[in-house]
Amino acid sequence: MIMCATILEVQRDRLLVRDNSTSQIVSVNTRFACNFRVNNRVKIFYNGIMTMSIPPQINAIRIFRIPVSYTHLRAHETSQDL
Repeated sequence: MIMCATILEVQRDRLLVRDNSTSQIVSVNTRFACNFRVNNRVKIFYNGIMTMSIPPQINAIRIFRIPVSYTHLRAHETSQDL
């Protein structure tokens, strides 16, 4: 399964994220947590198993940072401003 999320907190082997489609807070177990920062948008691949704990937990198979689009950051500007 795939989850697109925003990182809320980074810990040693874990990310706390908000699922962009459900707004649910999820704990993501990953050895690569140190590669990410708060507010990064990420795509998380996992096996579909989510615990019923609070917050729910998943084990990441792979995580990709979703790049912020340049046009999105400057949408308020016109071509003359650039």
